[in-house]
Amino acid sequence: MPRPCTVCAHPERDDIDRALVAGVSTYAVVSGRTGLSQSAVDRHANGHIPAKLALAQRAAEVASADNLLADVRELQARALAILDVAERAGELRTALAAIREARGNLELLGRLAGELNDAPQLNIHLSAEWLQLQAVVVGALEGHPEARESVLRAIRGVS
Repeated sequence: MPRPCTVCAHPERDDIDRALVAGVSTYAVVSGRTGLSQSAVDRHANGHIPAKLALAQRAAEVASADNLLADVRELQARALAILDVAERAGELRTALAAIREARGNLELLGRLAGELNDAPQLNIHLSAEWLQLQAVVVGALEGHPEARESVLRAIRGVS
């Protein structure tokens, strides 16, 4: 079993990580200040900090997505409030504009939530590659009639 990282176990780990990420300290400086070996600092910097930075980046992306989602929800609430006021005032043009905005917000919310997807849909059963693969597999099983029939039944069950 590999030894635990001495930098990860060090009481000043957060300060060490900040210094390495900011580039304000070299491995030698960190080593001299903390009593850790330069090779341990090097291994930590190259093996553990990228993973930590990836987690931090992911957390930042999630926070940004949450902010975007909140902003779109706020826009939706405002569009619906305008719609309500316009309908009560009998301003049909304004009401229709608010409906269009609310619909656009709903579409955006659906995309952000992953409920709407504009990506093209592919029917694999009609693709030339799938049909060619079926022919190759069935052809390869020509000398094995039981296996060939089993594969053909499975393909028919999927298609």
